[in-house]
Amino acid sequence: MKRPTLEAVAARAGVSRATVSRVVNGQSTVTPEIRDAVLRAVTELGYVPNSAARSLVTQRTDSVALVVSEPPTRVFSEDPLFSTVIRTASRELEAADKQVVLMLAGTPKSHARVERFIAGGHVDGVMLISMHGADPLPAAINRMGVPVVSYGRPAVAVDMPFVDNDNIGGAESAVRRLLDIGCRRIATIAGPLDMIAGQDRLTGYRNALRDSDRRSIVAVGDFTRESGAVAMRQLLADDPAIDAVFVANDLMAIGALQALRQAGRRVPGDVAMIGFDDIEAARYTEPPLTTLRHPVIEQATAMVHLLLTAPADRDTDRVILSTELIIRESA
Repeated sequence: MKRPTLEAVAARAGVSRATVSRVVNGQSTVTPEIRDAVLRAVTELGYVPNSAARSLVTQRTDSVALVVSEPPTRVFSEDPLFSTVIRTASRELEAADKQVVLMLAGTPKSHARVERFIAGGHVDGVMLISMHGADPLPAAINRMGVPVVSYGRPAVAVDMPFVDNDNIGGAESAVRRLLDIGCRRIATIAGPLDMIAGQDRLTGYRNALRDSDRRSIVAVGDFTRESGAVAMRQLLADDPAIDAVFVANDLMAIGALQALRQAGRRVPGDVAMIGFDDIEAARYTEPPLTTLRHPVIEQATAMVHLLLTAPADRDTDRVILSTELIIRESA
């Protein structure tokens, strides 16, 4: 069956092809009566606008790239935060009638591919997730002039809107909780230090200890479960008298709990523990994990709102959301 054309709609509605084009593309320079006639003709004929042709006229693709700078295994199987962010952002964009283009940029080759795609004008905006310090994409996209927003404060010095949570304040509140329940030798398993979340949560930990005149005891992981277990074993070897640990995310905390169990240390009897993120699994660890609630859904929603309402001059917007200490049995 032949696809209905713009000309066929114009003939049915009794108007010019240009008038139909203006109605289909949402322009307001048409009277309500003519608009109604055109829309009736569109419905009767089953006309579907040609998106490629429409984009030439409107200079819009109605597509947004959701770029995650991590390998597929991490995005789709290891860290539940990624699926929550992607699901929330996709839902919000689809509600705004935008097509979502998910792009993974976990390697230099994929970075180059993403950069070419965006430079080619295939999307109207970009959302960046899980940026690392050496990531060239934020600066490259900024130079293109494409509207862009970052999930989290960018790790490089670029002027772009972002939505983050209060990583420093959340970490401080976690350590104060450990001090309040009588812990004296409080260690941390920090996240990767080429990421702002890793840096800020370590800063918050150190701020709280400095205020209490206690020394820092630090091991570094990469936000994965396995790295949490390795870091916990390192901490126990370096300082067996540790009686508490603040872990920079819940996945690493789950690995750390396993390492403590294998070492014969009771939680919280011997070592108290607080994580960060409040992923669903944190409720079902043994014991259930005290943690900071990271407002993932709110953060992803705010990120989409910033992108869709970005002013023409692209003034930088910064949104910082609060965290909440969720007290369970581990501390």
